[in-house]
Amino acid sequence: KLGASDFLPKPFKLDQVTVILERLRRGRHLRSENERLQKELQDRYRARSLVGTGPAMDRCHELIDRVRREECNVLILGESGCGKDLIARAIHYDGARRERPFVPVDCGAIHATLLESELFGHEKGAFTGADRKRIGKFEQADGGTLFLDEIGEVPTHLQVKLLRFLQERVVERVGGRDPIPVDARVVAATNRD
Repeated sequence: KLGASDFLPKPFKLDQVTVILERLRRGRHLRSENERLQKELQDRYRARSLVGTGPAMDRCHELIDRVRREECNVLILGESGCGKDLIARAIHYDGARRERPFVPVDCGAIHATLLESELFGHEKGAFTGADRKRIGKFEQADGGTLFLDEIGEVPTHLQVKLLRFLQERVVERVGGRDPIPVDARVVAATNRD
């Protein structure tokens, strides 16, 4: 209970010790591999990895540097294909939440009827086919960043639930009654005005 990785009940056999030591060795290897891959991912999406020169990119880097330090929500505007996703990742991986999840959602690729369940989750029995409770993207991003790409595609009725999250930092699953507190930063992007 105080942090032991494993234990051996007495009396024990040498085979048991060997199995436990091998399991601990594999666990340590997986943790170090995981840390290495997370660092590689963070390095890949840092703002300094964005390619480009000139006044527009200088301004972009200044803005990334300014918002990455703040606990504010961010809206990224730009044409399709200009790298809004890369900027969102740079904000996350250069910021204080870099150790926590980055959860991207392409709002334009998910049918409007499924988007509410995808974002907010649902309770078992909330609708036909809801055979178990499902955690939504907001809850998955708890402590980290939720990237809502193509936010302009979100239907009007969902904008109310999104606004409630932005104001109160709570979500309510489809079919649920209890507000669930979530600490997620929202970075949204759109190509629309």
